[in-house]
Amino acid sequence: MIKDAYTLTATEALAAIAAGRLSSVALVQSCLERIEETDKAIKAWAFLDPDAALAQAAECDRIRKAGLATGPLHGIPVGLKDIIDTARMPTQRGTPIFADRQTADVARLVEHLREAGAVIMGKTVTTELAFVHANETRNPHNPDHSPGGSSSGSAAAVAAQQIPLAIGTQTNGSVIRPASFCGIFGLKPTRGTISRSGVLQTSVSLDQVGCFGRTLADVALLTDAIAGYDQNDPASFARPRPDMSAGAAADVPVPPDLAWFDLPFNDRLSADALDGFDAVLDILGPRVKRMEPADTLSNLVAVQARIHEYEIVQHQAEVFDTHWDQISDTLKPVIERARQITKTEYEDALAVKTSAEAFFEDFFIEFDAIVAPSASGEAPKFGNGTGDPIFCTLWTLAGLPSVNLPLLVGETGLPIGVQLIGPCEKDDRLLRTARWLQAHLADSVD
Repeated sequence: MIKDAYTLTATEALAAIAAGRLSSVALVQSCLERIEETDKAIKAWAFLDPDAALAQAAECDRIRKAGLATGPLHGIPVGLKDIIDTARMPTQRGTPIFADRQTADVARLVEHLREAGAVIMGKTVTTELAFVHANETRNPHNPDHSPGGSSSGSAAAVAAQQIPLAIGTQTNGSVIRPASFCGIFGLKPTRGTISRSGVLQTSVSLDQVGCFGRTLADVALLTDAIAGYDQNDPASFARPRPDMSAGAAADVPVPPDLAWFDLPFNDRLSADALDGFDAVLDILGPRVKRMEPADTLSNLVAVQARIHEYEIVQHQAEVFDTHWDQISDTLKPVIERARQITKTEYEDALAVKTSAEAFFEDFFIEFDAIVAPSASGEAPKFGNGTGDPIFCTLWTLAGLPSVNLPLLVGETGLPIGVQLIGPCEKDDRLLRTARWLQAHLADSVD
């Protein structure tokens, strides 16, 4: 059997299990030992049931030995953000309001995971109601720093090699930003690719599901496994999804045409992040076109905030009204501000969102991808929030697929991610471009 199996990527572990060199029980046991060793400092888990995880793994081993069909994630441990409903596990949503909350319902993506043969390890810590108020999770690279939010525990658990794969959600920057801070790959696919049924709703217009892993191939693999049409999700589309894994493994037929937007809020980049991106743009040279977009593009930040805030106070009105004394002082002023947004202002914001989607549909006729920061720089110190999501806002609003590539390092040695954004429903091409970018930058350094 393989020593320190917890260090394997999902793709490596799958190959080892299929070849009989590793059992799922051994892999899960190795991950549980890693969690025991590291999680006192990191605090990535809201709920963990070792016995249930080992029982799932044992069933996976039985199925393989019996020669029965196995799925694309057979025997692989996966963590779920603690806003995703899973029977026999609590879903506490990062707040004491839902302490010990249990449901018989199962999120649609969890059904896909089970069909794919994944071992569901437990629930990873999220910020309060997957919004602005941080919980206890720390950055694995330096516990004095934040892992980002709101998918804090999912990113931290993967970065700490506690599990190879985890699932998060993004309404603004909650997959890409923590992936950047924790130095791992994060993929937020095209809006509607993955069902949100059974996932806490904070914004019906903006909520999206995403994946964390330690390689590009791994996030593609997980996304393929949980993607699919769901008639109960208004964002879900009834069309075939692109093959993410094929895209992540493919070579580009010709070097891609890339764009970089010189947006007004780029001045929020830290000095070391700015230096890193200048170096990336220099290496890309004529492959990337630097653009100064109209101010209307920057104004989309306010549009996203208006939609997000209006919808969360609608969707969670009963929670806020009934449990006001249990809401954090961080979230209360956001709720109070959101309650002042009129229906007309909200509808106007939705109309602008539709215009933004049309703009990017035309934009990508000429370009393969946009290069952008994933975050403003290194992770902030713990206690100073979960980081600025603004470098994800435009792309999330428009529902565009985006991926974090852990390519840069800040002045204190913490990771800084590079974000690539592609056209809707062409996620495979985005991943193909991401593979090219990694290789191109590596060749330039060598």
